[in-house]
Amino acid sequence: MGSHMKTTIDLSDPILAAAKRLAAERGMTLREVVEAALRRHLGEEEKPARRFRLPDASFGGRGPQPGVEEGDWEAIRARAYEGRGG
Repeated sequence: MGSHMKTTIDLSDPILAAAKRLAAERGMTLREVVEAALRRHLGEEEKPARRFRLPDASFGGRGPQPGVEEGDWEAIRARAYEGRGG
């Protein structure tokens, strides 16, 4: 492991008791349990809390309009700019 520093932290009695129980159940030291919990928490903090989801901006159409074949981008572009000087 890397370098170590001694420090003192105040924990509530129920949290400390639960951590000691977990350490005993898993055959770990209290220090290992606390470090693992901190690593897990700090790792989660670095990641976005929620994955970005692009909102559905589609509209209730019925596919390509008459005269426009799916994948005919020239026709689609012409319709998109129709009457707009494009």
